[in-house]
Amino acid sequence: MASAKAGHNEPAPIIVKKVTIVEGGHHGGAWKVAYADFVTAMMAFFLLLWLLGATTEDQRKGLADYFTPTLVKTKQKSAGSDGMFGGSSLTDPDNYPHAAAQTGTKALTIPRDATGGPNEGAAAVSRVRQRVQEAVQGQEGLSRLMRQVRMIDTTTGLRIDLVDNANFSMFALGTTVLTPEAGELLAIIGEAIAPEVGQITVRGHTDSLAFRNPGRVNNWSLSAGRAESTRQSLIRSGIGNSRFRRIEGVADTEPLIRDDPTDPRNRRISISLDR
Repeated sequence: MASAKAGHNEPAPIIVKKVTIVEGGHHGGAWKVAYADFVTAMMAFFLLLWLLGATTEDQRKGLADYFTPTLVKTKQKSAGSDGMFGGSSLTDPDNYPHAAAQTGTKALTIPRDATGGPNEGAAAVSRVRQRVQEAVQGQEGLSRLMRQVRMIDTTTGLRIDLVDNANFSMFALGTTVLTPEAGELLAIIGEAIAPEVGQITVRGHTDSLAFRNPGRVNNWSLSAGRAESTRQSLIRSGIGNSRFRRIEGVADTEPLIRDDPTDPRNRRISISLDR
């Protein structure tokens, strides 16, 4: 009797019911935020395309200068982007030992009859480019080779890079002998820079591929020999011997494609004209 009464005195069990409330409907609302971001990005992209098509070259350069940081920076590929006369922008920095280029612009007032100064490099690039374009006009083969030519404003003059690629080489493999196409190209370059005032430096570059017998021939001697062959070709184009200041061979120490020292584009000739 006592045990039965004790059982009736036990407390009733407590039942807890959990209810999960999903905000924003059955699927939630996070996708709406992602979709809105996507639509905003697409609108900005199409606006950019419209601006590129509706503005002139000078206006686009002005916009680029406005958003360009004012800090000095070193460009990884100083020869510029691929394409005809790539890398000829006024603000293209280079990665050579001298720190001649920097980003940003500076307003200057220059008399009409003044010569030299910070804008002389851009003026030289413009003049030489125009002469080269006139020389290759109507010649399909030479026009195709002009993709290998890159003109860079060095503020004191200009630098012309003649760059190899997988389909074109300035010299016969492993030699200092110019290919016929390279000879024609250098003849045009020589005639274009001959009227310009200034001293000329020719610098030879190679890739990092080594020779089987480096004691007899190596990239140092090859790059120097190719620079000398280029100098001789320019002399035949009408440039006086006294205008050459230096002939340099730097082997593979200044690669254009830093991530791949064996890339054929690292093989190039640089012709610098400094006032």
